[in-house]
Amino acid sequence: MKRNSKLTKPRVYKKGRQFVTDLRANRPVRQLDLIVLRVYPRRLIYSESYTGPVAAACGRDETGLVGLILWNQQIDQIRIGDIIRIESGWCQMRDGELVVSTGSTGKLRIIDR
Repeated sequence: MKRNSKLTKPRVYKKGRQFVTDLRANRPVRQLDLIVLRVYPRRLIYSESYTGPVAAACGRDETGLVGLILWNQQIDQIRIGDIIRIESGWCQMRDGELVVSTGSTGKLRIIDR
């Protein structure tokens, strides 16, 4: 069975929802829903643009896994098993893997616990 070449392009569904398989490095994340699988210990970073706590995490949707970067208060809000929504965030490549974050302008909401 041949695959339709249109399926390899990023999909956009109702209300702009994206899936992990649609993510591309150095592109914005409009709306991504994930279940949190793991939250790693926080660490402090010091840079010109941000000084404060950061934690790595891992999440998935029905299409795949992706790394998460949690900033400041987000670290204490999120628990393993939460279903979260990232809106107006960004996606980058780190060590050969995609990671997403809200950055300074995006939002992270807990949809379900």
